[in-house]
Amino acid sequence: MKEQPKPITITTPVTITVDGREVTAQKGDLLIDACERGGTYIPRFCYHPRMSPVGMCRMCLVEVDTGRGPALQPSCMLECTDGMAVTTASETVKKAQDGVLEFLLINHPLDCPVCDKGGECPLQDQTMAYGPGESRWVEEKRHYTKPIAISETVYLDRERCILCDRCTRFADEIAGDPLIHFMDRGAATQVNTFPGEPFSSYFSGNVVEICPVGALTAKPYRFRARPWDLEEVESTCTSCSVGCRISVQSSRDEVLRYQGVDSDPVNQGWLCDKGRFSFEAVNSAERLAEPLVAVDGQLRPARWSEALDAAAVALRGDASKIAVVGGSRLTNESVFAWSKLAKTVVGTKHVDAQLGDGLAASVVATLPRATIDDACRPGGTVIYLGPDPKEQLGVLFLRLKAAVQRDGAKLIELTATGTGLTRYATHSLNYRPGEAAALVDALLSGTDPGTAGDGFAAAAALVADGDVTVVLGRPSVAEAAGTIVDAAAALLAAKPTTTFLSALTRSNVHGAIDLGLTPAPGGLDTAGILAAAADGKIDTLVLLGSDPISDFPDRALAERAIAGARTVIAVDTFLNESSKQADVVLAAAGFAEVEGTTTNLEHRVTVLHQKVNPPGTARADWLIASELAHRLGADFEYSTAREIWDDIVATSEPFGGLPSDLIQSEAHADGVVLPPAAGATFTAPARTELAPVDQYSFRLVVTDQLYDEGTLLAHSPSSQVLSLPGGARLNPGDLDTLGITAGSQVRLISRDRNLVVSTTADAGVPKGIVVLPRNQSNVATGTLVDIGSTVVDLRVEVMS
Repeated sequence: MKEQPKPITITTPVTITVDGREVTAQKGDLLIDACERGGTYIPRFCYHPRMSPVGMCRMCLVEVDTGRGPALQPSCMLECTDGMAVTTASETVKKAQDGVLEFLLINHPLDCPVCDKGGECPLQDQTMAYGPGESRWVEEKRHYTKPIAISETVYLDRERCILCDRCTRFADEIAGDPLIHFMDRGAATQVNTFPGEPFSSYFSGNVVEICPVGALTAKPYRFRARPWDLEEVESTCTSCSVGCRISVQSSRDEVLRYQGVDSDPVNQGWLCDKGRFSFEAVNSAERLAEPLVAVDGQLRPARWSEALDAAAVALRGDASKIAVVGGSRLTNESVFAWSKLAKTVVGTKHVDAQLGDGLAASVVATLPRATIDDACRPGGTVIYLGPDPKEQLGVLFLRLKAAVQRDGAKLIELTATGTGLTRYATHSLNYRPGEAAALVDALLSGTDPGTAGDGFAAAAALVADGDVTVVLGRPSVAEAAGTIVDAAAALLAAKPTTTFLSALTRSNVHGAIDLGLTPAPGGLDTAGILAAAADGKIDTLVLLGSDPISDFPDRALAERAIAGARTVIAVDTFLNESSKQADVVLAAAGFAEVEGTTTNLEHRVTVLHQKVNPPGTARADWLIASELAHRLGADFEYSTAREIWDDIVATSEPFGGLPSDLIQSEAHADGVVLPPAAGATFTAPARTELAPVDQYSFRLVVTDQLYDEGTLLAHSPSSQVLSLPGGARLNPGDLDTLGITAGSQVRLISRDRNLVVSTTADAGVPKGIVVLPRNQSNVATGTLVDIGSTVVDLRVEVMS
């Protein structure tokens, strides 16, 4: 990860002299940053621009004269003052650097030939640049057992560690998971995890990247390549909708590593482990490498001409009986091509990129928008009303956490159950599933409902005091999206200056909405499409990188739909529960195998670059759409993704007017935030009606976990083992009332549906609520959810 100096927030200029040259800095700016901006690099190990300075390694010692004579001082701990004179290359400084490096190398092993860090190691580089050139030590070096696995994905070689405190500071300050720390004292000091407590952080891979030596290495990359073997391109992670900037590194046409890129407005260099290690799925031997056609009920390999001809025949039917579900994993260019194919060539109105787990396209497109920086502005007030960001939008969680802890933002969390943000929230208020709008009404009126929890009055005062930014998404797929939209509408009506940051989680769902993979007027959304297919009213169902059986909230409906459609065409990178039942499967190129763009949750458009070739004869999604269009009598005349981008810029709001090379230019490496479409105005829908719950019922909350059994994780071996068995989480008081203990089996009954699960006690779950994970093989949560219900009320029956 390329380290960038911290953003300057104080604008009082001061003048310092660095090696005889005048440099203008900012009052309060750290000397190490000011020197680097002025063109003088000061070596360092412990300092990292995204974490607090600790001055531990002493490698950044320089001579500083503030009027009382020169003295050696650590530049990472010293703020610039007017008139300061700095010398970075005197004999005194060089001797100090020699000494620091000599002491660091006393026990550092000569592992360079086999160390993963070799060739990109700051200790190696700085020893050559600033070190003494030879060693005076002949004593035996210290030895530890090596390596030790501190998690399923991270290994620790303790004898390589130089005690820089980077990994421990990251775990504590940035991730909030202080599971790795200094142990013992004096010469025996080492970094390690606590006994019986692995470094089970969702962000553990970042410590590997920021480690200045090879003490921390990543299991999926260990011994796979050397830095000089790697080729790289910058791209954008598509494991969720945050859109973290990454470096994709490969060797011999195989992706071997993702590294974080410091994009200040988005991820600031950090990645979640799901995104970081998902490169294993790109290389999976189970990737679809050729098209498949069903013969006698069994999918068999076929030529592209045969598979495309079969798909084209199905798409020539009655347009009112053809539907497309999915598209949120595609690039913007592929989204545009498929939208054009579906709506202008095939002529269907039934198109939806969302799988019943988002918000209406009209809501996403018309609510006043905010960026991540808006939500995280110092001293601002943000209302969080969405899914657990630590589980689904990992780096957004890190940004919001930092905004609260470091920058004084006030976070009001409105939640049905505890999330990863709860312990950092200024105020965390609870609502019963389906009743978010009622809690917002109470906040706006200042009338305490008595059930929201402590801090209601203070939260109401914050909301009333000034502008707020709302992070808005779908907290649970077991309640209708309308209940969350009602809450947003109430806030906007009371405070017209309110802005909203989307918390929809699918990777390019915002690009899909912007570029037309949404129901046309009179068309059906995914729920309507699947209901129609289940009733035999859909002749051809196209699954565009989607798996309704696994991902649609109502599994029973999805299964009936796949069975009820006469022809199912799947375009995907893997076979999944739905595509296994398809009549035609078209093998698509995946991440790092196509050029294009993607749009994140703040409508920031960034570039995706191709780094490797797709397996076998798999093709880009836009190329498949173009081939089908040709067979249906249309000619898109697309030969590259760049040509499609030019068409998007020329014809699509809100992309219109952007230069064709805008997001490819170096000046826009962080992407471009699109403005709302002209004339976009939010219209509040009618309030969702909600039946009262009786005193014997529980309400269901269905949440996602970072490590689930979805397609990406299922084909990433290092991360797949981190998926935990699912179970029902209940408040300990509810378990006592039921007369059972954690681990007991219960039957959850919802109308005519039921499910047997084990139980877990969780004090973060309010009484009267049952929380179930989604997309875990041992818990068929979708069997309980009826997509037509506003909420899911449950009876909990104790198994004898």
